Amino acid sequence: MSAAEIDFYELLGVDRGADGATIKSAYRKLAMKYHPDRNPGDAEAEAHFKAISAAYDILKDDQKRAAYDRYGHAAFQNGGPGGGGMGGQDFNDLGDIFETIFGSAFGGAAGGPGGRARPRRGADLRYDMQVSLEEAFDGKNTQIEVEVSSTCDTCSGSGAEPGTARRRCELCHGAGKVRAKQGFFVIERPCPNCGGAGEVLESPCGDCRGEGAVDKLQTLDVDIPPGVDNGTRIRLSGKGEAGPRGAPSGDLYIFVHVKPHPVFEREGTALFTRVPISFTSAALGDTIDIPGLDGETHSIDIPSGIQSGKQLRKRGAGMPVLQGRGRGDLVVEVQVETPTKLSSRQKELLCEFRETETGEECPQSRGFFEKIKEAFGG
Repeated sequence: MSAAEIDFYELLGVDRGADGATIKSAYRKLAMKYHPDRNPGDAEAEAHFKAISAAYDILKDDQKRAAYDRYGHAAFQNGGPGGGGMGGQDFNDLGDIFETIFGSAFGGAAGGPGGRARPRRGADLRYDMQVSLEEAFDGKNTQIEVEVSSTCDTCSGSGAEPGTARRRCELCHGAGKVRAKQGFFVIERPCPNCGGAGEVLESPCGDCRGEGAVDKLQTLDVDIPPGVDNGTRIRLSGKGEAGPRGAPSGDLYIFVHVKPHPVFEREGTALFTRVPISFTSAALGDTIDIPGLDGETHSIDIPSGIQSGKQLRKRGAGMPVLQGRGRGDLVVEVQVETPTKLSSRQKELLCEFRETETGEECPQSRGFFEKIKEAFGG
C-alpha cells in the first residue's frame, strides 16, 4: 500500500474537517499499531507504517494540507504546487511514539533539562517484622537495625573526591544523549559514557568509588499503631537505598506479621475464641469470665438451653480499628462438653433424670427421630 493509492484522511481514519489534535491522535494510534518494531518481519505492516507517516507529514502542516485539499496527490508530484514531497518524517512525533512504546529511554523527554537523564531515585527496601497479638492490640514503639546504602559522608553524595569537580562528557558534549541512525530513523539513547548525566567524574571518591553512597548499619525508630494486622505496611519515607550522585533516597517498608495467639483468633477487628462449658451450665445457664487483651475481664452470660457451636458476642471488646475509632467485637463460641468421668452418685442422678424425660427437653433429637420414622415408615 502506498500513500498515493488512498485518500490521506481515509488512511488515517479521520474526517476531512478534523482538527490537528484529532489527526495527531489518530496517527499515533496507527503508528503504534503498525510500527516495525512491534511487527518484526511484517513487510505489509512496515509499508502501512510508512504510508500513514507520509500522510501525517502532509496533514499536520497547514500549508501542505491546504494544497492537498485543493489539488489532491498531484500537489506533491512532479514539483506540484504543494512542494516539499511526501517522504519526510517528523522525528519529534516519532520520538513521542518511541517513548510510548519503549519507555523513556528514547527522546529528550526522558531526561532533565537539555535531555540529560535525571539521577534515579534510590531503591525501596522491605523489612519483615513479627509482633504478638497483644502488641498488635496496644501498638508499640520499637527500633530496628537495617544495613542500607546511605549517602557517602566523604563526598556528601556527589561521588567526586573532595576538592575535585565534574567535567563535561566528551562523548555527548554534555547533552547526556547520543544519536544513532537506523534506516530512516534517528534514535536517541542515553550516553553510554556518562549514563545520561552529561558529566563525568574528574576523580571518583575513594570511599564510595564514585557511587555517592556506601553501606551503613542504621538504627531506626518504628511506631506500630494499634490495630495492625497481617500484611499491614508501614512506610518510612527516605529510609531506603540512597540514590546515586545525591539523588533522593528510596523508602523503607515495614511489613507486619502477627504471630498466632494461644486463645484468640482474629478476623479483621473481631476476636474469636472457643470456650468449653459443662452440660449443666448449658442446660441451666451460667456466666463465664473471659480475660481480654485490654487487661479487663469480660463477663459473658450463657443462656439456659444453649447448644454447642452457638456464638455469643460482646460488643466493643475486640481489636482496635487501625487509624480509626472504636473496637471490634469479642465472639465466644460455646462448646458443650459431655462429662467423661462420673461418680456413682452422679450416675444415679442422671438415671433419675432420664426417667423423667418426656422428649420435650431435647426438641432437636425428637424432631430428628420423627423424620426417620416418616422416611422409613415407622
